[in-house]
Order: sequence, then C-alpha cells, then structure tokens
Amino acid sequence: MTHHQAQPQNKTGTVRYDYAGAHVLVTGGTSGIGAAVAKAYREAGAIVTITGTRPSAKDYDEDFGNSRYLQLDVTNNDQVDAVAAAQSKLDIVVHSGGVALVGLGLNEYEPENFELAVRMHLTSVYRLTYACLDKLSASQLAGGGSVIGIASMSSYFGVEIVPAYGTAKGGLVQLMKTMAVAWSKRNVRANAVAAGMIKTRQTKAGIEHPEFSAPFLARTPMKRFGEASEIADAVLFLTSSGATYLTGQTINVCGGFSIQG
Repeated sequence: MTHHQAQPQNKTGTVRYDYAGAHVLVTGGTSGIGAAVAKAYREAGAIVTITGTRPSAKDYDEDFGNSRYLQLDVTNNDQVDAVAAAQSKLDIVVHSGGVALVGLGLNEYEPENFELAVRMHLTSVYRLTYACLDKLSASQLAGGGSVIGIASMSSYFGVEIVPAYGTAKGGLVQLMKTMAVAWSKRNVRANAVAAGMIKTRQTKAGIEHPEFSAPFLARTPMKRFGEASEIADAVLFLTSSGATYLTGQTINVCGGFSIQG
C-alpha cells in the first residue's frame, strides 16, 4: 500500500493506518500528546520529525525511535522559520508545541505573559504553517496535505487560571476554519482536535489533586481522564483517506466533557 492511500485497517478491534512514505512534522513531539502522536505516525510507517526545546534528542531520557529531532522554541521566529526550511517534503504538520504558563508558575494576567502565551499557542502555529504551505500543497496524500492543531476545552469555556492559553486555543479553532477556507484551493486541509483532560506529565499534578480533578470528572460522562494515545488516534484519522472531505473542523476528544451542561 502506498503512503497516499493511508487506509484504516481494522485488525482485532484496533484501527491501524498505513502512512508509509508520508512526511510528518510534530511540534512538541518529545512529551505528552505530541509524543503520542509522533509515536503513532512512526508505528504507521511515516517519516517523522519532532521538535523540542532542548539542543538535541540526547538531552532527553525518552526514546524517540527513528524520528528526526530539531530544536524549536515556538516563540522564536528564526527557529520556526528554520524548522520549516529543514523540511524537504511535508505531508502533515501537527502543532502540539507549548505549555500552559501557569504550570511554570507564571501569571497569564500579566500583559507580557499573556502575549507570550498567545505567541506560543497561536501566532507560532500560523507562522510555521504559512512557512510550510508550499510543501504541504505538494502532498500526494489522499485529501492533500494536512494541518492539525491541538486545541483544548479552554477553546470553548472560560477557565480563570489560563486567560491567555484559552484565548490562544480559542483562536486556534478559528484559525483552522480560516486556513480551511483559504487553502483548500492549495490542496491543504486544516482541522483540530480539542483535548479534554488527558493524562500527561503536564497535567499529572492537577489530576492527582482531588480539588482540581473532581469537578472535571463530575461533568465528564465517561468518568475518566483520557490517554494521549486517544488524541493521537483522532489526529491520524483526520489526516487519513477516511477524512478526505473533512476540513475546518474541530473534533472534541473529551469523554463528553464538552456536552455536559
């Protein structure tokens, strides 16, 4: 099977994809959701490039398989442009870079921090995608090249402690719509996955603190937190031949959190 078919194959209840030969870039691919996405594409045969903030892959304890590693601080425009220029071919870009600044002990209500968070989670997404547009446009994947944004429940709901993160993630949903309208004519689809509370290193402290986690579980019909692999599953579907008529959409992978009143 050639990479441009990327057909789902149901084997023993598990959907598997064939992305052999596809070139995939995953920002923030060293941990959490980004690492799960990169791993899923690697296992499906893709040629994967991941980015992280440290100088080299050797500066991490994790095993990134045969992924190529590039250093990227998404708030550094020169590094964003350099990562785009380093792609000889590109079929898929998944934007998973960045952190919630509150996790670093920073107050997003401070104007400088607010601007930093918006650059990290929104402006950089546009800049990198724009710089990759010609390469994505040349993709031979069924349905064309794909841009995937990792959105959040804070894309929709007011979450007091992350005003800038939420603003950026709300903007990300709108950006995917605009990209879909403008760049469908360029053979590029743009979609997002809005993650609910997913078990990652970044969310570990909150999940383990009942005062924080109990309200999330209370309004989540499935009564559990998600796995990073479950976000990866949705991402691989959105870029596959099973989603060739799907663009400008955001899929909420949240255990039902977003539907509970």
